[in-house]
Amino acid sequence: MQTNQPKQNNQKIKTAVIFGGYSSEYSVSLQSATAVLQNLDPEKYELVPVGITKAGDWFYYTGAFSKIQEDTWHLGNDCIPAALSPVRNSRCLLLFEKGGVRRLAVDLVFPVLHGKNGEDGTVQGAAALAGIPLAGCGVLASALCMDKDRAHRLVEAAGVRVPRAFVLKAGTDGKKAQEFAAQTGYPVFVKPVKAGSSYGISKVGTPENLHNALVLAFQYDSEVIVEEAIDGFEVGCAVLGNDVLVTGEVDEIELSGGFFDFTEKYTLKTSAIHVPARIDPVLAETVKKTAKVIYRALGCSGFARVDCFITPQGGIVFNEVNTIPGFTEHSRYPGMMQAAGYSFREMLDRIVALALEEEGNR
Repeated sequence: MQTNQPKQNNQKIKTAVIFGGYSSEYSVSLQSATAVLQNLDPEKYELVPVGITKAGDWFYYTGAFSKIQEDTWHLGNDCIPAALSPVRNSRCLLLFEKGGVRRLAVDLVFPVLHGKNGEDGTVQGAAALAGIPLAGCGVLASALCMDKDRAHRLVEAAGVRVPRAFVLKAGTDGKKAQEFAAQTGYPVFVKPVKAGSSYGISKVGTPENLHNALVLAFQYDSEVIVEEAIDGFEVGCAVLGNDVLVTGEVDEIELSGGFFDFTEKYTLKTSAIHVPARIDPVLAETVKKTAKVIYRALGCSGFARVDCFITPQGGIVFNEVNTIPGFTEHSRYPGMMQAAGYSFREMLDRIVALALEEEGNR
């Protein structure tokens, strides 16, 4: 099988950084991708920015990175319609120019996409078909981690506690959700099974509000999960590696009320992130070990952020894995890695090296 070995010293790695996406998390991706593009070392990487519009159209983007952050990248003359070639021995981006199709060689695909149609195994599958090394988790792990129900089942089988939950499909009688919530006790969380950035998530404190929460969640997915609320607070752990895993420092989300919804995640209006977490060092090490167990149970590779709850008794309860966490310089994953001694640029270098290493082992 063809493998992609690291480039010689005088050759740059042609890196397709994919951003945007046909996803409710399109705007989040633009912020993360801008930071990645600005921090990949230009002495090592030849950048190939690939933007996906909200409508799902792919373009090779040649303009200023600032236009990505402003979401004006697709409005000028800096875009050429493009697609990854599915032909394995070509390893290229196909550019559909007026004069015909041009091939642009690609050594690595680095998706900086959040949510459906990007973080869920779809774009990862395109890279796999193309035979191009991929930064981050592969098809299976990406799909599993996007699915809260199936991820919880596998993690529970690995011996980690998960919240009690009930899953409804579109058209399921809502009374079953009411019965589950009544048995579990309010409050409960209602979430789309496959979505990120807290889109469609509600914390429901009374039976009267359950129906509207279900309606909201079904706007984002055909399956909805109702979960027990875990007493305690949320922590995260950045994991980096394929076979040998390293972790960042554990972080902690401090909330003034409610839950860590979309607004709080990206503005921190009333909440705060503490790195390292304000927990006992022994418990912090246990969180790191648990994160590695979860990472391996779900087949992750490259990098991911593992989120858990800490109960008042010091127990650890799994929440979710983000296979492409936020990547701005102020995001949680880079913050945890920086606290462990990795600069943003060093972290990106390591992610690329892991992608090439993983490809070499296939």
